[in-house]
Amino acid sequence: MADFPWFKKYPVGIPHEIGALEFNSLVELFETSSKKFSDTVAYDNLGGQLTYNEVDKLSTDFAAYLQKDLGLKKGERIAIQMPNLLQFPVAFIGALKAGLIVVNTNPLYTAREMEHQFKDAGISALVIVANFAHNLETIIDKVPAKHYIVTEMGDLVGGFKGWLVNFVVKYIKKLVHSYNLPHALSFKAALKKGANLKLDKPQIDREDVAVLQYTGGTTGISKGAQLSHRNLIAHNMMIRHWFSPLLKETNQQEIVITAIPMYHIFALSVNLTLMYYSGLKIVLITDPRDMNGFMKELAKHKFSIILGVNTLFNGMLNHPLFKTMDFSRLRGAVGGGMAVQDAVAIKWTEITKSPLVEGYGLSETSPVLCCNPLDGNHKRGTIGLPMPSTEVAIFDDDGNQLSQGETGEICARGPQVMRGYWQKDNEGVFFNNEWFRTGDIGLMDAEGYFKIVDRKKDMIKVSGFNVFPNEIENVLASNPKVLEVAAIGVPDVKSGEVIKAFVVKKDPSLTEEELKKYCHENLTNYKVPKYFVFRTELPKSNVGKILRRTLKEEEAKA
Repeated sequence: MADFPWFKKYPVGIPHEIGALEFNSLVELFETSSKKFSDTVAYDNLGGQLTYNEVDKLSTDFAAYLQKDLGLKKGERIAIQMPNLLQFPVAFIGALKAGLIVVNTNPLYTAREMEHQFKDAGISALVIVANFAHNLETIIDKVPAKHYIVTEMGDLVGGFKGWLVNFVVKYIKKLVHSYNLPHALSFKAALKKGANLKLDKPQIDREDVAVLQYTGGTTGISKGAQLSHRNLIAHNMMIRHWFSPLLKETNQQEIVITAIPMYHIFALSVNLTLMYYSGLKIVLITDPRDMNGFMKELAKHKFSIILGVNTLFNGMLNHPLFKTMDFSRLRGAVGGGMAVQDAVAIKWTEITKSPLVEGYGLSETSPVLCCNPLDGNHKRGTIGLPMPSTEVAIFDDDGNQLSQGETGEICARGPQVMRGYWQKDNEGVFFNNEWFRTGDIGLMDAEGYFKIVDRKKDMIKVSGFNVFPNEIENVLASNPKVLEVAAIGVPDVKSGEVIKAFVVKKDPSLTEEELKKYCHENLTNYKVPKYFVFRTELPKSNVGKILRRTLKEEEAKA
C-alpha cells in the first residue's frame, strides 16, 4: 500500500497509527468535553437549547435514577426509542454513565419489530417517546423490560415553548395516539428523582459493550452488533483526524446540522459523539421528512457541516428555499448510508460552493471504514480511502485476498470493528477470525480508492436502510391469501432502491390494496414494497428454491 500516492498523507493499516486511546470509556470522553465547553450551547432543537454543562448534569441525574431508583446494574440493556430530541443525548449519555448497554431503536418500528428487538436484546428498561407508546402497549406482556419511561417531544425545551410543542404535537397535529401504560414514569419525573440521588460511578472498561446497534448484518433477521467503548473511542479518533479540515478552531462556535436520526449509527458516532467531543453546536432536526419545516429551520443557522443521505441532499436541492440560504460558513457535507449520486454531488457544489463527499461504513464497524478526503482530494463515484488504522481489502468467496482492480467482497479490520453479533453464531462473519465480511461487492482502483460495485446476495438499500427480502417475504407469506412471494430491489431516483414484490395468489380475491394495508400493519414504512406484481408462478431452481436473481434479470431487461 505504501506505493500509492496518497499513502504518506493518508496512511492506513498501521495498528498504532491513531496512537494510544485517550479515554478509558465514552463516559470519560463526554465528561471531558462537558467540562471543556461548559456554558456553550451543545444542542438546539424545537426552540430549546442545552449547554454542555446542562447535558452533563441532566445525564448524571438520569444515570442516578436508573441506578438508584430502578436498581439497574452495569451491563443491563436499556432501549432508547425516539427521534432527534434534546432528550436523546441526555438518555444516551446517562445510560452509559450508569454502566448500561444502550439498544438504539427506530421509533417507526411496528409492534412486531419492537418485540423482536427487545426480546433479542433482553432489555431491562425502555425510554420511548409518547408518539409511539401505543405500539408498546400491544406488546408489553411479551418483552422482558419491567421499567418504562415515556417522554413528550417538548419535555426539555422548557417553559412555555416546551408546553406549546407538546400541545401542538398532541392536540393540533394529533401525533400522539391514546395509550395505557399505568406503570410508566415520565422522563421529566425521572430526572427530578435522579437530581436528589447520588450516582455511584461504575467501573467501565474499554472492552465493555456500550451499544447494541441492530442491523440486518449481511444475512437474515435483525441482529445486534456489539460495539464496545474501545470501538467507539477509536472510531472517534479516526474520524476526528479525517474531519480535521472541517473542524478548524475559530473564535465563533461551529454549527453542525443533524438530520440523520441519532439512533442510526452514522449520526450516533459522528454527530452525537465527534461533534460533542469537538465542541460544536449540534442542531437536531426531529423530522427531516417535513422538507418545508426542515428548510425553515436550516435557514436560521449559518451552519458549517451537514451529514445526510443522498435522498436528503436531493430533497434539499430541489426545494426553492435552499438556493436563498447563506452558505458562507459551510465547509462541507458528507453523505453515507447509500451511494451519493453524481448529479446530486455536482448540483450541491454548484449551489453551495462546498464539497459533498461520500463515505462508507456499516453498523458493525462503528460505522466508518472509508471516506473521501475532505481537503479537496475526493474522487467522485468512489467511497474514498480507508480510515486511519483501518485495513480494507477485497476477498473472493474462499477467503483469498484479491489483487488491485479485481472485484470481490469488501472486507475490513481495524479497532472500530465489532466483536460480533449479540448472542448469535458468528460463524462466517469474519474471514480468518479477523477480516469482517461486509457483504458488499467492490474493488480498489489504481489510485487506492475503493468503489462499491454491487450488494452481495439480495440486500435492498432503501434511503440508507438495509432491507432484507426474507423479512418482507415472511410477512407477505403470512397473509392467508398469498401462496408464494419474492421480493427484490429495483432502482429508484429518490430512494436509491425500492422494493418490488412478486406475489402468487392463493385466494383470487386478493388485491394490491389489501397487501399494502397488511404490510403497513407489520412493517416500517421503508420496508413496505412500492410495487406489487401478481403472477401465476415464480421462477424456481431444480430443487424448488425461488430465484430472485431471475426476477432481477427480468427487471433489468424490461
